[in-house]
Amino acid sequence: MKADFLKYQAQTSPHPLAVEVSHAKGSYIYDISGKRYLDFVAGVSAASIGHCHPAVVNAIKMQSEKYLHVMVYGEYAQDPAVQLTRLLAENLPEPLEQTYLVNSGTEAIDGAMKLARRVTGRSAIISANQAYHGNTFGALSLMNYEERVAPFRPVVGDISHINFNSFEDLNKITENTAGVVLETIQGGAGFIQPEHGWLSAVKKRCEEVGALLILDEIQPGFGRTGTFFGFQNYQVVPDIVVMGKGMGGGMPIGAFTASKAHMQLLSNNPKMGHITTFGGHPVIAAAALATAKTIIESDLIMQALEKEKLFRSLLKHKLITEVRGKGLMLVAITPSAEITTEAILMAQEEGLILFWLLFETRAIRITPPLTISDKEIKEGCETLLKVLDKIATNMA
Repeated sequence: MKADFLKYQAQTSPHPLAVEVSHAKGSYIYDISGKRYLDFVAGVSAASIGHCHPAVVNAIKMQSEKYLHVMVYGEYAQDPAVQLTRLLAENLPEPLEQTYLVNSGTEAIDGAMKLARRVTGRSAIISANQAYHGNTFGALSLMNYEERVAPFRPVVGDISHINFNSFEDLNKITENTAGVVLETIQGGAGFIQPEHGWLSAVKKRCEEVGALLILDEIQPGFGRTGTFFGFQNYQVVPDIVVMGKGMGGGMPIGAFTASKAHMQLLSNNPKMGHITTFGGHPVIAAAALATAKTIIESDLIMQALEKEKLFRSLLKHKLITEVRGKGLMLVAITPSAEITTEAILMAQEEGLILFWLLFETRAIRITPPLTISDKEIKEGCETLLKVLDKIATNMA
């Protein structure tokens, strides 16, 4: 399988990890040799309630026996999508009430950018330095990391950047700005949280000039940071919220939510101002509904904060200089990119899945399923510390 994987399937990097997956359950992935890997990454924050959660699997089975795709998005009323969007509205603050379901987080970002321009009649969009919002052309255009953007220019125009947590840069948000797109917690930059009321200041500035605040909740959303959506930690309500990853419980989905007044602008002048064939797919919507209900109706959200405390108490080592993040969106920072890479690769050999971040090369990603147990946390941290001990000994 590995040979065919490398030969026939387009790759995202020159050296993929290439674990040959047999099956996955709960917090573990198993390869075709029977080796078990404790998953501290959850498909990069996507398997929010673990692999093959019974509620998700059951929802998929039940819906797949009723109907699959029947019509392009937004034309027919389909129960899983209707229930999902209603549940989101019930768990979001006003005026976030109407949701457009799409296929991925990056597609949702593109839709949110279009909506900001449609609502305001302006074109200028601002994002943050070291932002990552996805890789479709709209989302890629928000990135100012030239190494990644340059090969694909020209990208979407009239986009500029501010520094995350910079109050001084807020004056760059003007009457020409259609929208400000920010990750609630910066992911690729190193899990950087907004500080000193900065997000609230951004929202206030947007209101002053008539721009829309778009918050990217693709990673922090769905209980990962101790609230249902990450922005609820920072006393601010965006004009548009974008979601994805953990929303589907392991299935591909994205969405953006805004007020009904704003969202309806995509349905006319022109009609079908945003359209997707498979958005709101009934099987995937059923999986997302089961995921959201499981998170909301359990204590997983509060557990995320308790599990964060456990991680922080265990991740103490001379090669860990800092633990950043909130809830179960954490990174351990090492002194160098080389140490981080060695630790991630050695940990995989020891049966622990860790991963990198995009920009902060010293970061070891720790974003396990919300359902991970205390015992599994201790097991994984033990493995990581053992690996770091080996690296420290080799450095001596």
